[in-house]
Amino acid sequence: MTARPAGGGVPGPSAGGARWRAPDPRHLRARRGEDAAAAALRERGYRIVARNVRLRRGELDIIAEDHGTLVFVEVKTRRSRAYGTPAEAVTPAKRRALATLALAYLGRRGLCGRACRFDVVEVWLDAADRVARLEVLRDAFGAW
Repeated sequence: MTARPAGGGVPGPSAGGARWRAPDPRHLRARRGEDAAAAALRERGYRIVARNVRLRRGELDIIAEDHGTLVFVEVKTRRSRAYGTPAEAVTPAKRRALATLALAYLGRRGLCGRACRFDVVEVWLDAADRVARLEVLRDAFGAW
């Protein structure tokens, strides 16, 4: 049995035993962005309810509560503007998908009458993958 590296890793294909490969740098950056977003939300008084909630059709990055309102938070992390701003990545199709995921989450937990909103957290990383800037966009789209 091969020990798993301290920093994590993902199982890789092997013949006859567990083998680990280094995680994808994009996933590490995304995780760093989500960690920074969760910390920033806590600092702003949000209560984190859940993170990385996997549902049949996708994943909700962060579910939080802010003054009695359930908040579905999409976190977008970028190192450059090459593909636009982080918020621009939350396209109309992505908004519809997030609304569908939120409805599924609410339905499974019997929370369909609960006040909700969608926030987007933009996380900008510097060349060393440190958080350079973070912006919380409250009620980023009015799908509710």
